[in-house]
Amino acid sequence: MPPRISLAHYLRQLWRNPCPFRPTQELVNCRRPFTTTIPGAFGNRPKRISSSGSPELLEGSKAAALERKRLATRPGVLAVKKGMTAIYKPNGRRIACTVLQLERVQVTAVKTRQKHGYWAVQVGSGRRGSKNVTRPMLGHFEAGGVAPKAHLREFRVKDESGLMEPGTTFSADFFIEGQYVDVRANCRGHGFAGGMKRHGFAGQPASHGNSLSHRAMGSAGQSQGGGSRVLPGKRMAGRMGGHQVTRPHVQVMGIDKELGTILLFGPVPGPKGCIVAVQDTILGPPPVIPEAIATPSESAIEAA
Repeated sequence: MPPRISLAHYLRQLWRNPCPFRPTQELVNCRRPFTTTIPGAFGNRPKRISSSGSPELLEGSKAAALERKRLATRPGVLAVKKGMTAIYKPNGRRIACTVLQLERVQVTAVKTRQKHGYWAVQVGSGRRGSKNVTRPMLGHFEAGGVAPKAHLREFRVKDESGLMEPGTTFSADFFIEGQYVDVRANCRGHGFAGGMKRHGFAGQPASHGNSLSHRAMGSAGQSQGGGSRVLPGKRMAGRMGGHQVTRPHVQVMGIDKELGTILLFGPVPGPKGCIVAVQDTILGPPPVIPEAIATPSESAIEAA
């Protein structure tokens, strides 16, 4: 077994006898794509630069980033949460489901990568009187050939194949029973809540000696040692809820085209009457959609 050499001894030997090796052109060329050679008086030295500025990745960097980003191949729809119900399987199993209803859902605009930098489909739902819409938005809806909508939302798509003509109408059979979707909505707001309700604090002792501080938050930080301030991110009392929540990979349990309703497995964020965005899930392969559903017919009929 060779004797062990200390790190200090190795560094002293390396300092006394520096390595005269310089990378040759062959070794430089075989480096990874994010390195380049800088010609100069000291020969061709490899220099590390960012991948965005590399000549090899400059042309395909945006395309590569788009390929790495997980996006759905089709746009989504806007639905109204009607409440919850239950369905029964043949074996007697009871499954709780959420009922979503589509209300005058149409494509209002399309965004392309050449003009806007990304592929997206703007979808509108509901109805709004023309007196309650600004003139710029009236022109926007007129350009799409649709009536003024109460709610608008953009859905990013993977490529050009996911775009649809403005005026296309969505129905409940846009999805198929058994597929998985991602659901986004604003959760129910609880107003101003204390630390115990908002963050699950255990509270202070209820024994003697504690007066009127049973549900108080307690200390918020040090005095002089901590800078005489409250550190950012401190969990304190404040507004609870009212933010966007995403429930991914939810299974579609049923479709009713006549009523325009979709049954989703389990609960969905938000109170009754809120707007819910439903799109094909990005956590798995895209669903196999029949040809008649994958390319819905163009419709520019205004809602009555």
